Amino acid sequence: MKNILCLLAVFLLYTAASAQNSLIGKIASKEKNQPIPATVYIPQLEKGTAADFDGNYKLNNIPDGNYNVVFSSLGYATISKKISFSNNQEITENLQLEESAVEMEEVIVSTPFHKLQSDNVMKVERVSTEDLNSSGAVTLADGIKNIAGVDLITTGTGIGKPVIRGLSSNRVLTYTQGVRLENQQFGDEHGLGVNEAGVESVEVIKGPASLLYGSDALGGVLYLNPEKFAIGGETHADLSSTYFSNTRGTSTNLGVKTSGEKLKFLARGSYSEFSDYKSGADYRLTNSRFNEKDLKTGVQYLGTKFKSTLRYNYNRSNIGIAEEVGQQTRSKSLELPFQEIDNHILSFDNTVFFNNSSLDIKAGYLFNDRREFDDDPATAALRMKLNTINYDIKYNLPELGKFETIIGLQGMFQNNKNEGEEILIPDANTTDVGVLGTSHYHLEKLDLQAGIRFDSRKIESEAARNPLEDDFIPALDKTFTSFTAALGAKLGLFENFSTRINFASGFRAPNLAELTSNGVHEGTNRYEKGNENLTNEQNFQADLSLEYRNEHIELFANGFYNAVNNYIFISPTDETIDDTQVFDYLQNDAMLYGGEFGFHLHPHPLDWLHLESSFETVTGKLSNDDYLPLIPANSLRNTFRVELNDGKLRKNSFAFITLENTFDQKNVSNFETRTGGYSLLSAGIESSFQIQKVLLKVGLNGTNLTDKEYVSHLSRFKPDGIFNIGRSINVNLKIEI
Repeated sequence: MKNILCLLAVFLLYTAASAQNSLIGKIASKEKNQPIPATVYIPQLEKGTAADFDGNYKLNNIPDGNYNVVFSSLGYATISKKISFSNNQEITENLQLEESAVEMEEVIVSTPFHKLQSDNVMKVERVSTEDLNSSGAVTLADGIKNIAGVDLITTGTGIGKPVIRGLSSNRVLTYTQGVRLENQQFGDEHGLGVNEAGVESVEVIKGPASLLYGSDALGGVLYLNPEKFAIGGETHADLSSTYFSNTRGTSTNLGVKTSGEKLKFLARGSYSEFSDYKSGADYRLTNSRFNEKDLKTGVQYLGTKFKSTLRYNYNRSNIGIAEEVGQQTRSKSLELPFQEIDNHILSFDNTVFFNNSSLDIKAGYLFNDRREFDDDPATAALRMKLNTINYDIKYNLPELGKFETIIGLQGMFQNNKNEGEEILIPDANTTDVGVLGTSHYHLEKLDLQAGIRFDSRKIESEAARNPLEDDFIPALDKTFTSFTAALGAKLGLFENFSTRINFASGFRAPNLAELTSNGVHEGTNRYEKGNENLTNEQNFQADLSLEYRNEHIELFANGFYNAVNNYIFISPTDETIDDTQVFDYLQNDAMLYGGEFGFHLHPHPLDWLHLESSFETVTGKLSNDDYLPLIPANSLRNTFRVELNDGKLRKNSFAFITLENTFDQKNVSNFETRTGGYSLLSAGIESSFQIQKVLLKVGLNGTNLTDKEYVSHLSRFKPDGIFNIGRSINVNLKIEI
């Protein structure tokens, strides 16, 4: 023990005595040389500052190393510069920013080299949670369906599962607080389990990301960035509340954060409550009500040799299980049957800085406690406890010329335990191990990125139920392995025009439900039979992205072709058990293809005027030409938006009107029916006012303003002919100090 204490004392003394670098300078506009109070931020350190009104800035306590420093301000083009720090240097960096009608760029966190989107080889969609809420989204899942190429499988307004280019469930991996989210996501009626409060932005990788994240990232990744800590020396607090007329729902959250030079802290709590939603046909779907409590907190320490961030999130969701249009009520009290779900997420993110390299060590512990109450509100008929420990170790090697290289080790230990009478999947342990290497090569007009990875997943399940009964589930012991690789290039051969070409392979090991199910799944009203002989899904996807932008217009076209070998799907049989139709899990090769196309018009000098349009399409087929189930219909989205950012009292304002046209879905699987098209109109207005040190934001928006009667093809209530949510007028108020 004495030796350990001595070593710790020496380490602390070494840290205290280590060199502290600083960055100083002045930021001005290129056109008029006027000072700009821009933001200076180092993403890898999560450290930043704001220039004063004279454009002067200073950033202290920077560890030795090479970092991308991002300079940004509203109305100006963002600049990212690689700067080397060592030996107690004070580096001066004076910059001139060019005026730009293009919105400020942000650093993409979900890809390994943390670059601006304009420098990223892989096309990643990024949107702030604030923008999603301003569009009238009820939940975080509800908001992400506004991103081109992303849709949602819904169970009312309380449950939504993301769909990326036609792939969903365990084929889409969700990351939050830097760790993979595990919450029994195999179920159609299992939602995200993450509240939008305390989530700063959402990044979507559309395509295989197994190289970076392993199994379950075959279809893409939904990456939730937690809110940033306050700038050093500042303390902030905010309170916001939103009212939704359709469900008479309210969502309120309160946050506070404070930062010193090295130590930072934040905390945020929220509560949401909704009654049954009313459809465009003027009836309410009985027991579609839900409520949610959420707490997020975090602490961060940044020294001259290491950075540590500890975050914790607790979420309690109570969700009614809607079955029919029954008693019409505006009550928010849950009725039987309902789900009660607890999610605990603890993440510990550490970075050790060396002179010209760094080591990232992330660890996460997640506990998901899912309970379903059928007849007795005091006793759960189904209760599944899921404990997950995952880790992610990456070493950023010293740069070799134009090469940046990362090698890594990732893994997961997971235990599923049943404590209820009903059993969907047996008690089981899952162990993942993956090793990877990836490199980025940068030239003036060309960026290349490549990588390779090997994964192993071992699933061990226990036997369940009586061996003499038909619903017996035998024990299982299987191991799945896979090699995956990716190669991509970004070319800027012509002025204002860029091209991205990416080739990537991905894989997904079968989940427990697909391997071991043998019984009625109440949430889907199916008798599901698993198949222990299922093998890996393995895919290869080619992406082509074209983008043109100038001071007046941005044009984009993204196309993809995705070939999936041994695609796993559930198929109905002629057999019935206990008056319930039996469904089997089968495999066949499949292909998906389509893309997203659109433009953004912002004519200069009318920079306050924006016209955005996007079209998305995806087709999914099995090798026998049967269509895949749960493929989103083609859609066209047009938005007219006005933004005003000047004024002493009124800091900024915007107004928008959006028309979303969803076309007929005629390409349906054997057990689906066609879905008619529909058009939804939404609009909103928001303004913020600076009153001394208080910022007040007031917003009003409406969704489905024409109160359209419609059914989404991806609604789980479609077979029952139940319409989606009707008109909702929403009012939000936010106070920041």
